[in-house]
Amino acid sequence: MTHLHSKRLSGLGPGRVLATVVGLLAALVLGSAGEADASTTGSSPVAASRWTDQPHGFASLAGGTTGGAGGKVVTVTDQASLVRYAAAEEPYVIRVSGAIAVEPFGSDIVVGSNKTIIGVGDTGEIVHGELHLNPGTSNVVIRNLTIRDSYVEGDWDGKTTDFDAIQMDTVDHVWIDHNRFTHMGDGLLDIRKDSRYITVSYNRFDHHNKAFGIGWTTNVLTEITIDHNWFTGTKQRNPSADNCAYAHLYNNYLSAQVADGDPTWTYGNWSRGRTRMVIENSYYDGVQHPYQADATAELVQRGSILRNTSGRTDAWGTAFDPREFYAYRLDPAAAVPALVKRFSGPQRQIGVTLHVPADHPTVQAAVDAVPDGNTVPVTIAVAPGTYRAKVHIPATKPNIVLQGTGQDRSDTVIVYDTPAEYGGSTGSATVRIAANDVTARNLTFSNDFDEAAVELKGEQALAMKTTGDRIVFEDTAFLGNQDTLMTDSPKLTTVSRVYIRNSYIEGDVDFVYGRATTVIERSVIKALSRGSETNNGYITAASTWTGNPYGFLITGSRIVSDAPAGSFHLGRPWHPGGEPEAVAQVLIRDTKLPAAIKASPWTDMSGFSWKDARFTEYRNYGPGAEVTTDRPQMSEADARDHTVADYLHGTDGWAPYARH
Repeated sequence: MTHLHSKRLSGLGPGRVLATVVGLLAALVLGSAGEADASTTGSSPVAASRWTDQPHGFASLAGGTTGGAGGKVVTVTDQASLVRYAAAEEPYVIRVSGAIAVEPFGSDIVVGSNKTIIGVGDTGEIVHGELHLNPGTSNVVIRNLTIRDSYVEGDWDGKTTDFDAIQMDTVDHVWIDHNRFTHMGDGLLDIRKDSRYITVSYNRFDHHNKAFGIGWTTNVLTEITIDHNWFTGTKQRNPSADNCAYAHLYNNYLSAQVADGDPTWTYGNWSRGRTRMVIENSYYDGVQHPYQADATAELVQRGSILRNTSGRTDAWGTAFDPREFYAYRLDPAAAVPALVKRFSGPQRQIGVTLHVPADHPTVQAAVDAVPDGNTVPVTIAVAPGTYRAKVHIPATKPNIVLQGTGQDRSDTVIVYDTPAEYGGSTGSATVRIAANDVTARNLTFSNDFDEAAVELKGEQALAMKTTGDRIVFEDTAFLGNQDTLMTDSPKLTTVSRVYIRNSYIEGDVDFVYGRATTVIERSVIKALSRGSETNNGYITAASTWTGNPYGFLITGSRIVSDAPAGSFHLGRPWHPGGEPEAVAQVLIRDTKLPAAIKASPWTDMSGFSWKDARFTEYRNYGPGAEVTTDRPQMSEADARDHTVADYLHGTDGWAPYARH
């Protein structure tokens, strides 16, 4: 089977208003006038994505940091569940939804190896408690959380309590990313005792005394990357780095430092002991002692901006070259305040992404890892390749995004070859989507059963079957012959909706069929020839419930065919099991039709007349669009009530097309 690569239809044909799709790339203008002295090394500060699911810096080295990748995904809303999963021996991706108040006040939650702890949207909070990584812990990701409010009144120096936000001793491969730490006891983040391969990125440290300490060791082993963090309303340790082998600080923002008159212990960055520290393109505003170094340490600084600062700005030694260890993007210092204010701390857009095959070997394994009753979108990112396996997304796992990561939808193919002879039409489907709120993008779904090679009674072979509601396919391809794409619902009187845009569908017999309300917009539909001069097949076979005014809408699209002229039907009415209440509704409008379409394009099925169905056309064009007595045309008045919005609106106002 062959199909067209990803294309965008640019218009609705001659004599009609062209709908032009324009892609806009808007740069985020950051920085301030009068700060042109800042270094401009590296890429410009555009509003590119400031979060990926892959760590950078030192946490990406020596095998990398993957956290709970490959483990089960769970969502926790209470302390007991968080404690149980965090300390488990097996890997977990633990999503924290809402605020979890820890008791007793200031207690530790022990985090074991191979864990990802991530806030759901920007709602995940741990209140009055600490995440604690014991010696020997390895491979931990902590992201998108707020950890707050373990401060004990009167204990400003943290001498009587040790209620950190996160504390780790002698660990390796840890990524701390997009968190907010505020108003705790003692330190906000303590990375201690020869911990190695650490990255701390895009976090907010605020309203506290001792923000971020590294060290508590006489050895010189720790390798740490610290970038794009915001330290505001803090007094010291922003950070303090003691005996680090390599400490790389870049694009951090220090502002509004606590001003209590302390001449020594109010400071920004401190390279202590035998630390080798490199600071690049950071921004210091209202800071005493912005950066300083012990006589035994080394500190290289380049490209930073200092405003309203006083005190020490030490720089001596050669330290090290971070680019000998890893590549990184260095933003201009002038851009740092705006960048960090916008992108640091928890972000609503950050969620769980499951990578196939990096995290999970198959698409089905990734689906199985999604928790039942899922309420926040989980993306299953499928790397380019051919995945010969079936996939079932059960009704218990809503809010999934299947995303091919190749440059073209043909790069990532999910395919199998089962005909209906073995398991019925449902059993033949390569992919089945029973859940609500599922989106698929940039993928090809195929059933490559070769109907010409064998003689079977049941040669239907589905590439896709859906029964869920609010299903979206964007830039997808569906490949097959008979019954390629079935959009259905759980039962006759249940309305499910499917929106297909910028996609490609091919087949021969009834290859777009079912009872779901289905919109196919700005897509290509290929009617394949079966070698007949008179009848090569039927594009649609709708079975719309008679109580549903909206069945199939094909609009702004193009039907193509390699079949002879006048040998293909637009559709026929399917009454499953002879069900009289299944009365097909199909409207094809503003669509180019090929010469292969018959002059009488609708036909009977299983004793049911096409004339009793709801078949209409409106403003189609092309060589196959001749209007005859057997081609009902919708009136202009009725067409105003049969738009994409009308078909999909339902009772909840669903409008997936609105983002285009």
